[in-house]
Amino acid sequence: MTREELVSFALSLPEAVESAHHGTRDFRVRSKIFLTMPEQDYCVVRLTPDQQHMTLAIAPAETEAVPGGWGLRGSTRLFYQLAGDVLVQDLVRKSWQNAAPKTLQRQWVVIPSG
Repeated sequence: MTREELVSFALSLPEAVESAHHGTRDFRVRSKIFLTMPEQDYCVVRLTPDQQHMTLAIAPAETEAVPGGWGLRGSTRLFYQLAGDVLVQDLVRKSWQNAAPKTLQRQWVVIPSG
């Protein structure tokens, strides 16, 4: 997936908007960040620690935990140009769901890829 495709997909999610935090491009749902793009070759998604553990096990070449405390809480680097579109879309959707309020999640059906 290209950077432009990733941006387009992130913005296609319900109520997603582009913003910036400390000079880093990010994407939010109702003011909560679900995706950041700190580097050209990866983005960071907000997973739960359990989701992160599973992701690192099934996609070790395409993902890695963010170093330090953020990584312990589930923040995960996703090397989107190496990963297949299905994996990227699945992880970005999960990250959106983790950030979105429950009321919004109930309004929108996010169909899993696959």
